[in-house]
Amino acid sequence: MDPDAAATTDAAPTAAATTDAAPTATASTAAATTAEPPTDAVGRGRPTTTLVGGPTLRLTYAGLTFLTDPTFDEPGTYPSPSSTLTKLRGPAVDAATLGPVDVVLLSHDQHADNLDASGRALLPSAGTVLTTPLAATRLTEVPTVRGLEPWEDVTLAGPAGDVVVTAVPARHGPEGCEPLTGPVTGFVLRADGEPTVYVSGDNASVDVAAEIARRVPDVALAVLFAGDAQTGRFPGEPLTLDAERALAVAGLWPDAVVVPVHTEDWAHFSQPLALLVETFEAAGAGHRLRVPTRGETATV
Repeated sequence: MDPDAAATTDAAPTAAATTDAAPTATASTAAATTAEPPTDAVGRGRPTTTLVGGPTLRLTYAGLTFLTDPTFDEPGTYPSPSSTLTKLRGPAVDAATLGPVDVVLLSHDQHADNLDASGRALLPSAGTVLTTPLAATRLTEVPTVRGLEPWEDVTLAGPAGDVVVTAVPARHGPEGCEPLTGPVTGFVLRADGEPTVYVSGDNASVDVAAEIARRVPDVALAVLFAGDAQTGRFPGEPLTLDAERALAVAGLWPDAVVVPVHTEDWAHFSQPLALLVETFEAAGAGHRLRVPTRGETATV
Protein backbone atom coordinates (compact mmCIF):
# COMPACT_ATOMS: atom_id res chain seq x y z
CA MET A 1 0.00 0.00 0.00
CA ASP A 2 3.04 2.25 0.21
CA PRO A 3 3.05 4.39 -2.96
CA ASP A 4 6.82 4.45 -3.35
CA ALA A 5 6.90 0.70 -2.93
CA ALA A 6 4.62 0.51 -5.94
CA ALA A 7 7.01 2.57 -8.00
CA THR A 8 9.91 0.35 -7.02
CA THR A 9 8.04 -2.86 -7.75
CA ASP A 10 6.71 -1.64 -11.08
CA ALA A 11 10.07 -0.49 -12.37
CA ALA A 12 11.04 -3.57 -14.37
CA PRO A 13 8.25 -6.09 -14.78
CA THR A 14 9.02 -9.34 -16.52
CA ALA A 15 6.60 -10.16 -19.31
CA ALA A 16 4.62 -13.37 -19.07
CA ALA A 17 2.20 -14.84 -21.57
CA THR A 18 -1.50 -14.86 -20.75
CA THR A 19 -4.26 -16.78 -22.42
CA ASP A 20 -7.66 -15.56 -23.57
CA ALA A 21 -9.24 -18.91 -22.77
CA ALA A 22 -11.56 -18.79 -19.78
CA PRO A 23 -9.99 -20.70 -16.90
CA THR A 24 -11.87 -23.53 -15.28
CA ALA A 25 -11.95 -23.50 -11.50
CA THR A 26 -11.84 -26.67 -9.45
CA ALA A 27 -14.46 -26.91 -6.73
CA SER A 28 -13.34 -27.38 -3.15
CA THR A 29 -14.53 -27.06 0.42
CA ALA A 30 -12.20 -25.43 2.94
CA ALA A 31 -12.14 -26.18 6.64
CA ALA A 32 -14.12 -23.73 8.76
CA THR A 33 -14.59 -23.01 12.42
CA THR A 34 -18.38 -23.15 12.13
CA ALA A 35 -20.69 -25.37 10.11
CA GLU A 36 -21.33 -24.50 6.48
CA PRO A 37 -24.94 -23.60 5.57
CA PRO A 38 -27.05 -26.14 3.70
CA THR A 39 -26.38 -26.38 -0.03
CA ASP A 40 -28.15 -28.18 -2.83
CA ALA A 41 -26.72 -31.07 -4.82
CA VAL A 42 -24.58 -28.81 -7.02
CA GLY A 43 -23.26 -26.53 -4.30
CA ARG A 44 -25.65 -23.60 -4.31
CA GLY A 45 -26.23 -21.88 -0.99
CA ARG A 46 -25.92 -18.49 0.64
CA PRO A 47 -22.37 -17.12 0.46
CA THR A 48 -20.14 -17.55 3.49
CA THR A 49 -17.17 -15.49 4.60
CA THR A 50 -14.17 -16.28 6.78
CA LEU A 51 -11.88 -13.38 7.69
CA VAL A 52 -8.23 -14.43 7.75
CA GLY A 53 -7.10 -10.90 8.59
CA GLY A 54 -6.41 -7.61 6.84
CA PRO A 55 -7.72 -7.82 3.26
CA THR A 56 -7.78 -11.61 3.20
CA LEU A 57 -11.31 -13.01 3.10
CA ARG A 58 -12.35 -16.53 2.18
CA LEU A 59 -15.66 -16.35 0.32
CA THR A 60 -17.68 -19.37 -0.76
CA TYR A 61 -19.91 -18.47 -3.68
CA ALA A 62 -21.85 -20.62 -6.16
CA GLY A 63 -19.96 -23.73 -5.13
CA LEU A 64 -16.50 -22.16 -5.51
CA THR A 65 -14.04 -20.96 -2.88
CA PHE A 66 -12.63 -17.47 -3.50
CA LEU A 67 -9.83 -15.77 -1.58
CA THR A 68 -9.14 -12.04 -1.65
CA ASP A 69 -5.61 -10.54 -1.41
CA PRO A 70 -3.68 -13.37 0.31
CA THR A 71 -1.67 -12.28 3.37
CA PHE A 72 -0.45 -14.97 5.75
CA ASP A 73 2.81 -13.58 7.16
CA GLU A 74 3.31 -13.22 10.89
CA PRO A 75 3.79 -9.67 12.31
CA GLY A 76 6.76 -7.81 10.92
CA THR A 77 7.97 -4.78 9.02
CA TYR A 78 8.18 -4.09 5.29
CA PRO A 79 10.60 -1.27 4.41
CA SER A 80 10.20 0.82 1.27
CA PRO A 81 11.93 3.94 -0.06
CA SER A 82 9.44 6.30 1.60
CA SER A 83 8.17 4.49 4.69
CA THR A 84 7.93 1.20 6.53
CA LEU A 85 4.70 -0.76 6.72
CA THR A 86 4.21 -2.60 10.00
CA LYS A 87 2.02 -5.66 10.38
CA LEU A 88 0.66 -5.89 13.91
CA ARG A 89 -1.12 -9.24 13.93
CA GLY A 90 -0.75 -12.54 12.11
CA PRO A 91 -3.47 -14.47 10.30
CA ALA A 92 -6.40 -15.97 12.19
CA VAL A 93 -6.25 -18.94 9.80
CA ASP A 94 -2.90 -20.07 8.42
CA ALA A 95 -2.46 -21.05 4.81
CA ALA A 96 -1.84 -24.71 5.66
CA THR A 97 -5.27 -25.13 7.28
CA LEU A 98 -7.26 -22.83 5.00
CA GLY A 99 -8.14 -25.59 2.56
CA PRO A 100 -8.08 -25.56 -1.24
CA VAL A 101 -8.76 -22.29 -3.04
CA ASP A 102 -10.47 -22.24 -6.42
CA VAL A 103 -10.00 -18.56 -7.26
CA VAL A 104 -7.76 -15.82 -5.87
CA LEU A 105 -9.04 -12.28 -6.40
CA LEU A 106 -5.81 -10.27 -6.18
CA SER A 107 -6.44 -6.53 -6.31
CA HIS A 108 -2.73 -5.83 -6.82
CA ASP A 109 0.63 -7.39 -6.09
CA GLN A 110 2.84 -4.38 -5.39
CA HIS A 111 2.03 -3.78 -1.71
CA ALA A 112 2.89 -6.16 1.11
CA ASP A 113 -0.38 -5.59 2.96
CA ASN A 114 -2.24 -7.03 -0.04
CA LEU A 115 0.19 -9.77 -1.07
CA ASP A 116 2.97 -10.81 1.29
CA ALA A 117 5.57 -13.56 0.97
CA SER A 118 3.36 -16.28 2.43
CA GLY A 119 0.42 -15.18 0.30
CA ARG A 120 2.54 -15.23 -2.81
CA ALA A 121 3.68 -18.76 -1.96
CA LEU A 122 0.02 -19.84 -1.92
CA LEU A 123 -0.78 -18.55 -5.41
CA PRO A 124 0.59 -21.46 -7.50
CA SER A 125 -1.72 -23.87 -5.67
CA ALA A 126 -4.88 -21.89 -6.48
CA GLY A 127 -7.09 -23.00 -9.34
CA THR A 128 -7.14 -19.53 -10.91
CA VAL A 129 -5.56 -16.18 -9.97
CA LEU A 130 -7.23 -13.02 -11.31
CA THR A 131 -5.46 -9.68 -11.00
CA THR A 132 -4.28 -6.62 -12.94
CA PRO A 133 -2.45 -7.11 -16.25
CA LEU A 134 0.76 -5.66 -14.79
CA ALA A 135 0.65 -7.96 -11.78
CA ALA A 136 0.12 -10.92 -14.11
CA THR A 137 3.39 -10.13 -15.90
CA ARG A 138 5.26 -10.22 -12.60
CA LEU A 139 3.72 -13.39 -11.17
CA THR A 140 5.68 -15.64 -13.51
CA GLU A 141 5.68 -18.52 -11.03
CA VAL A 142 1.86 -18.75 -11.15
CA PRO A 143 0.73 -20.78 -14.18
CA THR A 144 -2.96 -19.95 -13.75
CA VAL A 145 -2.66 -16.18 -13.38
CA ARG A 146 -4.73 -13.98 -15.65
CA GLY A 147 -4.60 -10.20 -15.88
CA LEU A 148 -7.90 -8.44 -16.49
CA GLU A 149 -8.43 -4.94 -17.83
CA PRO A 150 -11.23 -2.88 -16.28
CA TRP A 151 -14.62 -4.26 -17.35
CA GLU A 152 -13.11 -7.43 -18.77
CA ASP A 153 -15.04 -10.62 -17.93
CA VAL A 154 -13.87 -14.15 -17.31
CA THR A 155 -16.22 -17.11 -16.94
CA LEU A 156 -15.34 -19.79 -14.40
CA ALA A 157 -16.99 -23.21 -14.48
CA GLY A 158 -18.06 -24.52 -11.10
CA PRO A 159 -20.28 -27.26 -9.67
CA ALA A 160 -23.25 -24.91 -9.38
CA GLY A 161 -22.84 -23.48 -12.88
CA ASP A 162 -20.81 -20.67 -14.38
CA VAL A 163 -19.55 -17.73 -12.34
CA VAL A 164 -18.76 -14.56 -14.28
CA VAL A 165 -16.03 -12.43 -12.71
CA THR A 166 -15.69 -8.86 -13.98
CA ALA A 167 -12.69 -6.68 -13.21
CA VAL A 168 -13.88 -3.21 -12.18
CA PRO A 169 -12.02 0.07 -11.67
CA ALA A 170 -10.35 1.01 -8.40
CA ARG A 171 -8.24 4.03 -7.44
CA HIS A 172 -5.78 3.60 -4.60
CA GLY A 173 -5.73 7.21 -3.40
CA PRO A 174 -6.61 10.69 -4.69
CA GLU A 175 -7.12 11.50 -8.35
CA GLY A 176 -3.84 11.19 -10.23
CA CYS A 177 -2.28 8.80 -7.72
CA GLU A 178 -1.75 5.95 -10.15
CA PRO A 179 1.90 6.65 -11.09
CA LEU A 180 2.80 6.27 -7.41
CA THR A 181 0.32 3.71 -6.12
CA GLY A 182 0.23 1.54 -9.22
CA PRO A 183 -2.76 -0.16 -10.85
CA VAL A 184 -5.42 -1.75 -8.65
CA THR A 185 -8.58 -3.64 -9.53
CA GLY A 186 -11.85 -4.54 -7.89
CA PHE A 187 -14.15 -7.40 -8.88
CA VAL A 188 -17.82 -8.18 -9.43
CA LEU A 189 -19.10 -11.77 -9.17
CA ARG A 190 -22.31 -12.98 -10.82
CA ALA A 191 -23.96 -16.38 -11.06
CA ASP A 192 -27.48 -17.59 -11.75
CA GLY A 193 -29.48 -17.84 -8.55
CA GLU A 194 -26.78 -16.08 -6.50
CA PRO A 195 -26.47 -12.50 -5.18
CA THR A 196 -24.22 -10.18 -7.15
CA VAL A 197 -21.04 -9.47 -5.18
CA TYR A 198 -18.75 -6.43 -5.34
CA VAL A 199 -15.21 -6.64 -3.94
CA SER A 200 -13.75 -3.14 -3.85
CA GLY A 201 -10.05 -3.88 -3.52
CA ASP A 202 -8.00 -0.91 -2.34
CA ASN A 203 -10.33 1.69 -3.83
CA ALA A 204 -10.59 5.05 -2.07
CA SER A 205 -12.91 6.79 -4.53
CA VAL A 206 -16.68 7.15 -4.18
CA ASP A 207 -16.83 8.42 -7.77
CA VAL A 208 -15.17 5.25 -9.06
CA ALA A 209 -17.64 3.14 -7.09
CA ALA A 210 -20.50 5.23 -8.48
CA GLU A 211 -19.39 4.36 -12.00
CA ILE A 212 -19.54 0.69 -11.04
CA ALA A 213 -23.01 1.12 -9.52
CA ARG A 214 -24.30 2.70 -12.73
CA ARG A 215 -23.19 -0.35 -14.70
CA VAL A 216 -23.90 -2.95 -12.00
CA PRO A 217 -26.96 -1.70 -10.09
CA ASP A 218 -27.92 -5.04 -8.54
CA VAL A 219 -25.05 -5.59 -6.07
CA ALA A 220 -26.42 -7.44 -3.03
CA LEU A 221 -23.16 -8.05 -1.15
CA ALA A 222 -20.42 -5.41 -0.99
CA VAL A 223 -17.01 -6.31 0.45
CA LEU A 224 -15.41 -2.94 1.18
CA PHE A 225 -11.72 -2.36 1.95
CA ALA A 226 -11.80 0.45 4.50
CA GLY A 227 -9.74 1.70 7.46
CA ASP A 228 -8.57 5.02 5.93
CA ALA A 229 -5.04 3.85 5.14
CA GLN A 230 -2.45 6.63 5.42
CA THR A 231 1.26 6.40 4.60
CA GLY A 232 2.05 10.12 4.45
CA ARG A 233 2.50 10.29 0.71
CA PHE A 234 -0.84 12.07 0.21
CA PRO A 235 -1.43 13.92 3.50
CA GLY A 236 -5.09 13.90 4.48
CA GLU A 237 -6.06 11.73 1.52
CA PRO A 238 -7.03 8.13 2.28
CA LEU A 239 -5.57 5.27 0.27
CA THR A 240 -8.61 3.13 1.14
CA LEU A 241 -12.15 4.10 2.09
CA ASP A 242 -12.61 6.02 5.31
CA ALA A 243 -15.81 5.52 7.30
CA GLU A 244 -17.78 8.30 5.58
CA ARG A 245 -16.73 7.16 2.13
CA ALA A 246 -17.58 3.56 2.97
CA LEU A 247 -21.05 4.74 4.00
CA ALA A 248 -21.38 6.68 0.73
CA VAL A 249 -20.33 3.65 -1.32
CA ALA A 250 -22.81 1.49 0.58
CA GLY A 251 -25.47 4.04 -0.28
CA LEU A 252 -24.94 3.35 -3.97
CA TRP A 253 -26.54 -0.06 -3.37
CA PRO A 254 -29.12 0.67 -0.64
CA ASP A 255 -30.22 -2.94 -0.24
CA ALA A 256 -26.77 -4.53 -0.19
CA VAL A 257 -25.23 -6.26 2.80
CA VAL A 258 -21.85 -4.69 3.60
CA VAL A 259 -18.82 -6.66 4.81
CA PRO A 260 -15.94 -4.35 5.86
CA VAL A 261 -12.40 -5.73 5.66
CA HIS A 262 -8.83 -4.40 5.65
CA THR A 263 -9.50 -2.12 8.61
CA GLU A 264 -7.11 -3.65 11.13
CA ASP A 265 -3.87 -5.60 11.63
CA TRP A 266 -1.58 -2.94 10.09
CA ALA A 267 -0.21 0.24 11.68
CA HIS A 268 -1.03 2.50 8.73
CA PHE A 269 -4.80 2.27 9.15
CA SER A 270 -5.91 5.52 10.75
CA GLN A 271 -9.53 4.63 11.56
CA PRO A 272 -10.56 1.70 13.75
CA LEU A 273 -13.34 -0.62 12.72
CA ALA A 274 -15.44 0.72 15.60
CA LEU A 275 -15.58 4.15 13.93
CA LEU A 276 -16.95 2.63 10.74
CA VAL A 277 -19.62 0.80 12.74
CA GLU A 278 -20.53 3.99 14.61
CA THR A 279 -20.76 5.92 11.33
CA PHE A 280 -23.14 3.39 9.81
CA GLU A 281 -25.24 3.23 12.97
CA ALA A 282 -25.51 7.03 13.17
CA ALA A 283 -26.81 7.05 9.59
CA GLY A 284 -29.37 4.35 10.33
CA ALA A 285 -27.44 1.81 8.26
CA GLY A 286 -25.93 -0.31 11.01
CA HIS A 287 -28.30 -3.17 10.22
CA ARG A 288 -26.65 -3.55 6.83
CA LEU A 289 -23.23 -4.39 8.26
CA ARG A 290 -21.96 -7.92 8.66
CA VAL A 291 -18.73 -7.37 10.57
CA PRO A 292 -16.66 -10.53 10.28
CA THR A 293 -14.96 -12.06 13.31
CA ARG A 294 -11.42 -13.17 12.58
CA GLY A 295 -11.21 -16.89 11.94
CA GLU A 296 -14.94 -17.56 12.09
CA THR A 297 -17.18 -18.51 9.19
CA ALA A 298 -20.45 -16.61 8.78
CA THR A 299 -23.31 -16.86 6.33
CA VAL A 300 -24.11 -13.54 4.65
